Amino acid sequence: MSTEPQSPVAQAGADASHSLWSELRDAIRGTNADYTKIPLRRAVFLLAVPMVLELVLESTFAVVDIWFVAKLGPSAVATVGLTETYLFLIYSIAMGLAMSVTAVVARRIGENRREDAAISAVQAIFIALLVSVPFAVIGIVWAKDLLRLMGADAWSIEHGYRYTQWMLGGNAIIMLLFVINAIFRGAGDAAIAMRVLWLANGLNIVLCPLLIFGFGPVPALGIEGAAIATNIGRGAGVALQLYVLFHGGKHIRVAWSQLAVHGAVLWNIVRTSLGGIGQMIVSMTSWIFLMRILSSIGSEAVAGATIAIRIMMFTLMPAWGMSNAAATLVGQNLGAQQPERAEAAVWHIGWYNMAFTMAISVVFFFFHHDLIALFTNDAKVIDVGGQWLQILSYSYFVYGWWMVSVQAFNGAGDTMTPTKINVVFFWLIQIPLAYVLAVSMGWQELGVFWAVFVSETSVGLFTLWLFSRGKWKTMKV
Repeated sequence: MSTEPQSPVAQAGADASHSLWSELRDAIRGTNADYTKIPLRRAVFLLAVPMVLELVLESTFAVVDIWFVAKLGPSAVATVGLTETYLFLIYSIAMGLAMSVTAVVARRIGENRREDAAISAVQAIFIALLVSVPFAVIGIVWAKDLLRLMGADAWSIEHGYRYTQWMLGGNAIIMLLFVINAIFRGAGDAAIAMRVLWLANGLNIVLCPLLIFGFGPVPALGIEGAAIATNIGRGAGVALQLYVLFHGGKHIRVAWSQLAVHGAVLWNIVRTSLGGIGQMIVSMTSWIFLMRILSSIGSEAVAGATIAIRIMMFTLMPAWGMSNAAATLVGQNLGAQQPERAEAAVWHIGWYNMAFTMAISVVFFFFHHDLIALFTNDAKVIDVGGQWLQILSYSYFVYGWWMVSVQAFNGAGDTMTPTKINVVFFWLIQIPLAYVLAVSMGWQELGVFWAVFVSETSVGLFTLWLFSRGKWKTMKV
């Protein structure tokens, strides 16, 4: 039986489809590709796909978690929100350290110094463990006082403090999860980082409702169950990270003989991370002040803002994944002495991010109340959260450019520039403006939301302009 020959157009389409699926498979499985040599579009795709998928599941858990906790009432949601103001300090250190680790490891990989990359990874793990100790002690011993300091209501202080104890007491898991995944990303093993968070957050999603509401012989633990589920899931993720790190990924492997302190390498990571930690602390402490203003307005204001920020985090995670790919590409290509290729990668990813965030802004504008209503039936909470999502929609596209330009600075090792920018726009503009609008002028929660709109739109545009000047290309790490 004869067959009709395929037309050139049909053949080309089939080849393109096969190529896309082949690239997608490689991105999820991980490859040995040299990201400083392969075509730039392919490099972006191979790194961005697993980073996006990784953070989508991370943000999915954040939304699922608050959805279950919301069933316990506004005070339970407020407890999560107030505890997260302290966790944000931990996240800021973990993320700042992760920025440094990504930059250093990516630079060593780009220079083809893989053993030095592994030694840097070990030093980063030592730093993460050391930093976690004081936070654990403070969180376990003074949980009630910490909630009281943030203006928590009576229910949160008497019933929600155990959630705070678990979350702050287990902060070493958070530190390691961030830092070791940063090692994998910097090395180009983004698929490994993705699988780690799939495991961690998959367990969280399964265990969260079971431990909150009880099952079989296990009693309902309420809000404490949410914290226990989170620690179990993240702990399993860290165990997988360590196993893979010592048995070898595609681009990096730590040998047992490298488990030693290397003072110069350790200090280089600390020095580089100070800027990253600084920029995160500035932005996170700004959020603490904003939450304190909201808590003075009422638990509904805190709950509405908490749900809105979870939705915002969920929708921004793909853009963060793309931005993380930019950090890796900048670091590795600067290490390979290809600064123009590093810059081209950032512009590519920036346009992708802008298109994505513009699409999300349309959803926020038209369905802001509907989105909040998925998590609560409290009319006041829905109104507060919906107002913030609608205000965000007016300039959400700027966030895409902001994230990728900041990560370009961080990937180059220039972590101090974003820190200085954050001091001006968050501490000197956002906090005072929020207080004036919300308290002095009586706008209440709307004053906080408009202050965020003004400051974060401005900081995004300014950071992109500064990136375009190109001084970051000269950084040495």
